Amino acid sequence: MTDQQKPNSSKPKEAGKPSISQEQQPPVKKRRYKAVAYTLIGGTLLFGAGMVKMGMTINEEITEKFEGQLWQLPSVVYARELTLQPGAVIRYEDLINELEVLKYRKVEGKPTKAGEYTTSRLKVEFIRRPFEFRDGLKDARHLVVEFDYSKIRRIYEADSQRELGIARVEPKLLGMLEAQTEEQRIYRPKDEMPQPLIDALIATEDRDFYQHDGVSPTAIARAFLANMQAGRTVQGGSTLTQQLAKNMFLTSERSLWRKFKEAYMALIIDYRYSKDQILDAYLNQVYLAQSGRDAVHGFELGSRYYFGLPLRELRVDQQALLVGLVKGPSYYNPWRYEERAKRRRDLVLQLMVENGTLEQADYLAAIEKPLDIQAKGKIANRQPAYFGQLQRELEQKVDGYQAGQGLRLFTTLDPRSQAMVEQSVRNTVPKLEANAGDELETAVVVADRMTGEIRAMVGGSRTGYDGFNRALDAKRQIGSVVKPAIYLAALEMPKRFSLATSLQDKPITLKGENGENWSPRNYDRQFRGEVPLYQALAKSYNIPTVNLGMAVGLDQVTETMEKLGVNPDEVPKLPSMLLGAFTLTPVEVTQMYQTIASGGHRSELSALGAVVDKQGNIVYQSLPVSTPAVSEQAAWLTMYGMQKVVTEGTGRYLNSVLPSSRLAGKTGTSDKGRDSWYVGVDGREVVTVWMGRDDNKAVKLTGSSGPLRLYADYIQHRDPEPLVMKKPNQVVEFDYYRDQYGVLSQSCVGQTHLPAWDPQGSLKQGCAKKVGTFIKRLFTW
Repeated sequence: MTDQQKPNSSKPKEAGKPSISQEQQPPVKKRRYKAVAYTLIGGTLLFGAGMVKMGMTINEEITEKFEGQLWQLPSVVYARELTLQPGAVIRYEDLINELEVLKYRKVEGKPTKAGEYTTSRLKVEFIRRPFEFRDGLKDARHLVVEFDYSKIRRIYEADSQRELGIARVEPKLLGMLEAQTEEQRIYRPKDEMPQPLIDALIATEDRDFYQHDGVSPTAIARAFLANMQAGRTVQGGSTLTQQLAKNMFLTSERSLWRKFKEAYMALIIDYRYSKDQILDAYLNQVYLAQSGRDAVHGFELGSRYYFGLPLRELRVDQQALLVGLVKGPSYYNPWRYEERAKRRRDLVLQLMVENGTLEQADYLAAIEKPLDIQAKGKIANRQPAYFGQLQRELEQKVDGYQAGQGLRLFTTLDPRSQAMVEQSVRNTVPKLEANAGDELETAVVVADRMTGEIRAMVGGSRTGYDGFNRALDAKRQIGSVVKPAIYLAALEMPKRFSLATSLQDKPITLKGENGENWSPRNYDRQFRGEVPLYQALAKSYNIPTVNLGMAVGLDQVTETMEKLGVNPDEVPKLPSMLLGAFTLTPVEVTQMYQTIASGGHRSELSALGAVVDKQGNIVYQSLPVSTPAVSEQAAWLTMYGMQKVVTEGTGRYLNSVLPSSRLAGKTGTSDKGRDSWYVGVDGREVVTVWMGRDDNKAVKLTGSSGPLRLYADYIQHRDPEPLVMKKPNQVVEFDYYRDQYGVLSQSCVGQTHLPAWDPQGSLKQGCAKKVGTFIKRLFTW
């Protein structure tokens, strides 16, 4: 084929003549129908595939949630259990105070329900609530406790009159710890919830709950008609199952798609799980209030928030109020809108009558009741400093501890001590700021004198503020609160030192670590020549204390402090340590004094008593253990000297307000007045109080003018237990005569009575034998 015979590909087509491909295509209208059809078919297939995939995803999500852990549950924290025993030093008023803290209701005549009590002269009768203690669930118990004036005389069961050797009162709920979510709840199984509450919920929110399959067309139609008649939304058609699906898996977005997913989830939940399982989840999931940053979920915690009572103790009208709040906790807030909340409560009660779960007479009685909510909505009082201690102990002592496991923590906190300490901080600090200036901070640690169990803790002047915990973390110079450790170290050497030993009080100069001169002075800048050892401690004289510490030896003093519970690495071996020129936290100071106050037996300070998991297994339990640390005799004599601090020394203000309590204590003020301390001891507790500023600037306070005043306020309200110390063996009393120079020497016509420790048992009362060993004078170094 020649070039002239080849087709010309570039030749233009004739106008209006279709190409071959165009000739083979169907008309335009027909093509459009096919496109629409294909789109519909494809879309249907894709939608179906998408729905199947979505259904599988939702099904997996629901199964994982319901058959795993429904919620991240916080640990529920309880105070210490009050244990009642014949002979225990617990007074009539103490038990009444405990029952009041636990919101027991005082009744006329005999108590008939758990949570009620009555009193007569030195006798308390009450029905202890059922409670799951650390060793398991204990039923309600009707008890009678009779008292002498300062202790329990007998305990017996009211019905059988059977005498008991021991009885326990359930501990106070303190709050929640370490939740991984802002939702707070106390899980309570459906079977343990009051039936009237469940009846009210079903009558109000989903009367066809046991008949429908998760979605109720009847309820939707009924709500539609009601809303049409009212001209506004007055009724919802969502079932309890739909509400549960929305609350657990979806947002509050208002859209048809969210509503569709909610219904779809409800159908799956209803198909896979029983009505009781669904109801159990709903009763613990329902949102009832906002407490600060924490959302209150579930009826058990809601009961504590609104009424301060366990759910099982609520009247039917109170239960109806909780159910009424489901519709809108903010809208029906009973503190802000009392009448609105009351109308909603009464409507719930009316629906119960219509549903046949409440008698008409009970309805009429219930609507006459006041709301009876507590003054302010709260889950529990916050003790952030104490909870900080708990958190540390959990991490240190409980193997495999993880947050959100729903543990039950039994602590050593005494609710009365904690409340009184917080009140004293609020009472005292603002008054002291008039002299000390603004931004005055404080920290308080209260521990059991014998066991070391921490009874209360405050970490700052704002007691409920969860910030820097000064009780645990503020390392501050301890000043003169170090002195009892030095005097104890000396008294452990009975052949060299006694309370009557004369100590020189004259100007001295010592060489520091780098060869510099150090000349300590007494606080009042006075010199007394010689003073007896006990008086140097009582008056907190610096120079006699330095002389004594140097005579004992810095190594020996440091070793004694280690025995008392102080980390020796915290203590510099320099003469200035004898006046407290080093730092400890209030908790560390409390540990040191607990060992002295207990008679020389050291018990590790602890706030955590026991940890119980969701299955009721005890995974950790602390049993107080005390270890002999220093001699009982030296500890007793040191405490005797600390009692002199209160009767005639730097703490005598305390004796002016509580003269008969035989209290002991020690004041302390650091260099330049940056820190002030007081450690007080009664028969029950060791209390450490620190005051200062976070910026370490001086405050115009001493241990006597600052922390002692807070302690005095606390101990007066707490009502001290007299400090009665049994004199140990080998400690005997001697008569001493004070000469014109203030030096003590033994005399048959003694004017001063002081005890001394005789390790050989060879010393006798009176003048039968010289006791020069115990009044040996110290020389100047």
